[in-house]
Amino acid sequence: MTSEWVWTGVAIYVVLALVMAVLSRAGASQSMSGYFLGSRKMGGFVSAMSYSATTYSAFMMIGLAGLTYAGGVGALGFELLYLCGVTLVLIFGPRFWRVGKKYGFVTPSEMLGHRYASKSAGAVIALASCIFLIPYAAVQLAGVGYLLSGMTNGAISFTAGTVLAVVLALVFALVAGLRSVAWTDSLQAVVMILGASLVVVVVIWQLGGLDMFFDRLAEDPGALTVPGEGYFTFSTFLGLTLPWIFFSISNPQVSQRLFTPGSMREMRKMLLGFLVIGFIYTLVSVFWGFTARLEFPDLASSDMATPTLLGSDLVPTPLAIIVMVGVLAACVSTIDSIMLTLSSMVTRDVYTAARTGAGERGQLLVGKLVLPVIAVLAYWFAHLELDLIAVLSVSASAGLLVMVPPIIGAFFWRRGTAAGVISSVVIAGSLVLWLEATSTVWLGQGSGIWGLLVAVTIFVGVSLATSAPNRRAADFIDASRSG
Repeated sequence: MTSEWVWTGVAIYVVLALVMAVLSRAGASQSMSGYFLGSRKMGGFVSAMSYSATTYSAFMMIGLAGLTYAGGVGALGFELLYLCGVTLVLIFGPRFWRVGKKYGFVTPSEMLGHRYASKSAGAVIALASCIFLIPYAAVQLAGVGYLLSGMTNGAISFTAGTVLAVVLALVFALVAGLRSVAWTDSLQAVVMILGASLVVVVVIWQLGGLDMFFDRLAEDPGALTVPGEGYFTFSTFLGLTLPWIFFSISNPQVSQRLFTPGSMREMRKMLLGFLVIGFIYTLVSVFWGFTARLEFPDLASSDMATPTLLGSDLVPTPLAIIVMVGVLAACVSTIDSIMLTLSSMVTRDVYTAARTGAGERGQLLVGKLVLPVIAVLAYWFAHLELDLIAVLSVSASAGLLVMVPPIIGAFFWRRGTAAGVISSVVIAGSLVLWLEATSTVWLGQGSGIWGLLVAVTIFVGVSLATSAPNRRAADFIDASRSG
């Protein structure tokens, strides 16, 4: 595909998205809640579209397709277990929403700092989130680089793709905060779900129909069996799956969205819409990966499965451009959502801990100044071009697993303490970083498994050995149960 076609599609998307972002400024608040949470008035449809766009990005449309290309049907099982994990929102979503509304929380780390009566605990969680989420944002930038480069056979460079993504993410985040991000998310989610599904229909038809498609897959050794050719061993599958099961509560750019619906009814609409869209995205990505495996068996990198498919003769150019724009927008959505979340956490939990009494206007200014810093760090990390996108995404989420014990304890265990939170996050998080940096594997298990086990052990042990804020814990837990 020529670069002219690609740049034309990008230009149309940028114009439409910018128009929507600017229109979203109408009535925008200048408060932290207004800028980072859309004033807690998001409707169910917009929330569902935005939640989906934030979650399903380079990981899904490029990473999951690449994982299917490399490991076969095991990738489908891996992603379906993630969808099962989203049911955690049924348990934690209403609780997040109720305490957020009562206490005015802007970030999940602020919520935990309040629950454990320690600004230091909130600051530690915020900093740990930055450490693990900036690489995840970089994965999205890399996804755009691979997408544009692969579709044009290198005519558009990897660097050009990442620069485009980081600039767009920064602009959308700065225009009106979450409001502009959510509106542009809704646009791209609708385009993506329709275009991606149509690609599957067109490709399957060109390959002779479903019967022919599955007959060819059956002849491919390992495509429809687990562990197939050996990629998905039990340890690999568990290491990839565990971080994704807890993704909806451990990743702050996702859990922060639980503060945004205007009511519990809108939250239910958000969750239902997300599950439907997620199931469709999963099937689409797996079909893409299988198609690339059949038609392009010698790709240098599995992450090139989606770009190669969209740039091939199997997909009509106009349709490929539409889907390319959808994937690009999904990646940008996740990047700007992460940037907004991290900047709000740095401002709300780190800056205010160091400068007690900072006003809303000052916090908002600092939050906007932090956005480009996060963008530059993500851009630098993206240019390391490390490993499979899906595996890198899970590695980042593995570090965030250490947040799970404090989150569960906040709502269900009154004995949890700030000392338990700080020590578990610091020690278990450091362990995950070391295991990932040195590629060390203990007993064949991934870093996320060890990080979670160590975090649970330290959180429980230290909490039992220290004094808990019993009155605050009781009030918080009671508030989370009744709205």
